Amino acid sequence: MAFRRTYLESEPQRINRWLGGLGVCSRREAEALILAGRVRIDEVVVTEPGRKISQGETLSLSDAEGGGLEPRFTVLIHKPVGIVSAQPEAGEIPAVRLLTAECLQGDAPLIPPTNMSLPALGRLDKDSRGLLILSNDGVLAKAVIGPDSAVDKAYRVRVTGRLTPAKIAQLRQGLSLDGRKLRPTQVMQTGPDGLDFTLTEGRNRQIRRMCALVGLTVIDLLRVRIGPISLSGLEEGQWRMMSATEREALRSWPSSPPSSV
Repeated sequence: MAFRRTYLESEPQRINRWLGGLGVCSRREAEALILAGRVRIDEVVVTEPGRKISQGETLSLSDAEGGGLEPRFTVLIHKPVGIVSAQPEAGEIPAVRLLTAECLQGDAPLIPPTNMSLPALGRLDKDSRGLLILSNDGVLAKAVIGPDSAVDKAYRVRVTGRLTPAKIAQLRQGLSLDGRKLRPTQVMQTGPDGLDFTLTEGRNRQIRRMCALVGLTVIDLLRVRIGPISLSGLEEGQWRMMSATEREALRSWPSSPPSSV
C-alpha cells in the first residue's frame, strides 16, 4: 500500500475532499483513483466517487498495476537561520530534517523520511529565514521556479548603512549581477534600517548582493510570501502541508490575489 490512514474527524467527509485537503492529490485525481479501483475503505474497494468516509474508517490507496502510486508531496516550512535549503555540506542541517511530527502544524499523510527527495522551490540561503516550499511536484516546480514563472516573492529586510532615496532608486532599477541586468524590483523603505523587497527572479543571494552594490549590508532577511502563499501562522521551525486549494492558486498566479503578509 502506498498510502493508508484512519479518518478521525467527527463529521463524515467526501473522500476526494479529504485527500485534497491532506495534499495527497487533487479532488479530481482522487475521483480518478476511485474509478480505477485503487481506493479502499476498511479493505473494501470504493466504487462511488461521491463516497464519504466516517470516523474510525481506514482508507488505503493501492499501487497501480505496473507501477507504484507516487502522490505529490508539498510542504511549507518556516526555515530558521542556520538551516540549508539545498544539498548540505558536511556538518550542515538540511531543511528536510525539520519535517518531524513534533514540528508539524495540522495534519499530514506521512512524516517523510530524511532521505526523501524534496527539492526547494526557490532556495533560501543559510543566513536567511522564512517561507520555504519543499516539493516533489514537477508541475508546481515549473510554475514557481521555471524560466517563464511570474511568481513573485516578498521579503522583509534589515540593513546597516545609510539609506538614501538614490540608493533605493538604484535597488528598484539599474543594477546588474553576473553581467546581466536585473528585472525591475519593488523596494519600499519601512523604517530607518528596514526595506521590503518583492522579486520576480531568484539569483543566488540576490538581495544581499544588490544591497552590497549600493553600500548596504543585510543583517536580517525574512521571506514572508511566495505568490499567494503567506508565511502567516507558521512559527519558526514549524511545517505544514500545502493544501490542494493553495496549490491551484500558486499554479495560476498572478491571476489570484495574494494572501496578506
